[in-house]
Amino acid sequence: MDTTLPTLDIVPVENIFPHERYDQQRAHPLMEKLQQAGVLRNPPIVMPFGDGSGRYMILDGTNRVMAVKLLGIPYILVQIADPEHTQISLKTWNHVVWGLAPEEFLAALQEALPSLRQSVSLALSVAALHERKLLVVVSVPDTRVFSAPAEKDLVKALEQLNAVVSVYEKKARLDRTSEYSARGLKPLYPSISGVVIFPPFRVEEVRSLVLQGHLFPPGITRFVVSPRALRVNYPLDALASRGSLEEKRDRLQAWLQERLAVKGVRYYAEATVLYDE
Repeated sequence: MDTTLPTLDIVPVENIFPHERYDQQRAHPLMEKLQQAGVLRNPPIVMPFGDGSGRYMILDGTNRVMAVKLLGIPYILVQIADPEHTQISLKTWNHVVWGLAPEEFLAALQEALPSLRQSVSLALSVAALHERKLLVVVSVPDTRVFSAPAEKDLVKALEQLNAVVSVYEKKARLDRTSEYSARGLKPLYPSISGVVIFPPFRVEEVRSLVLQGHLFPPGITRFVVSPRALRVNYPLDALASRGSLEEKRDRLQAWLQERLAVKGVRYYAEATVLYDE
C-alpha cells in the first residue's frame, strides 16, 4: 500500500482511551446515526501511548468511540497516528455557549472559578492566554472580558478547566469555535451566553496527563493529523461479527485492497474543503 496513505487498523475498543470527557449532547445522537447508517464513516484517530502496553490514546473521535461502545461493538476501525511517521499538531477550540442569560453564566463561572476577574482588552487577554499567563478568558455579548490567572501545576490547571466547563455543559448548549468575540457571534447565536477561550497545550503534555489518569474537558483540544482518512464508510457488521481480531484485520486489508483496485481511494495533498458533511 502507498506509504502516503493513512494507517488503518482494527483494535479492541477496550485498548483505546480518551484524553477528554465525552460530550453526552453528541455521543447518544451519534450512536443512533451510526446504527441507522450501518457504517463508520470517519474512523477515530488514535496514537500509541508508547509505553509498551499496546494501548492507544484517542486524538480525535472520542464521541464516535463512545457511540460504538454504547452499541456494544467490541472492535473499532481506527486511524493510527504514530508521531514518528505522522504529522501531528495540537490546536485549541473555544466554546460558544448559549441558552443561559449572560449574567447567570458569569455568576456560575465565578462560583466555580473565584479567581475570574474582569479584564481590560479581549486582544491582550487572548495574547496573554497564548503565552500561558492566563488560565482561561471569557467574552460576553456586551463586550466585557473576564480572565483568571494561570495555574503553574498542570494537574490543578486541568481540574480548574474541567470545573469551568462543567458549569455550562449540562445547563446550556455549546459548540466548538475558533472565534473569540461573543458579540461577533451573536448574529449566529441570538441567545449567546458567552465564549470561553482556552489555553494551548502540547501533545506530550496531553499524553502525560492522560497516562496519569486525568481527562481534558470535552471539545477544547483539536489534534491536526496529516494525512487524514475520511469517508471510509467501513461496515459496522464487519466489526460486530464473530471471529478473531486477526480475521477482522485480514478482512480489513482485503477490503482496502478492493477499494484501491477500483480506484476508490483518492489522496489530496492540498487543503480541501468539503460541502457534503
